[in-house]
Amino acid sequence: GIIGATLGHLVLGFNLSVISMMGIVALSGIVVNDSLVFVHAANELLAQNPDVNAAIADAGVRRFRPILLTSLTTFFGLVPMILETSLQARFLIPMAVSIGFGVMFSTFIILVLVPALYVIVHDLKGMGRK
Repeated sequence: GIIGATLGHLVLGFNLSVISMMGIVALSGIVVNDSLVFVHAANELLAQNPDVNAAIADAGVRRFRPILLTSLTTFFGLVPMILETSLQARFLIPMAVSIGFGVMFSTFIILVLVPALYVIVHDLKGMGRK
């Protein structure tokens, strides 16, 4: 999420500020929640089917739409704030940039990297038992 927030600031030409960091803190809660929802679904499916690859694939199919929809609605809900030009809202724009771009970047990580890491960790845990 931090990488996405930083890239958003670079793309839009904003400097990182204390308000940006507050947005990153809020973003971390969103990212952790989405990741936990995905891992929880994978754990439930793994309990039903011992094949980790099938469980993680089913979890991806089951959680894809909710994760994508929450991320897209969060981002598009923040777009008006990001594009705002009034002086009254100017100080909140870096927070909106942090959250909006961080959520979009983390969605990719949650849907691609988390499943891969889940399988890797599961395989490493299995190696210790042999």
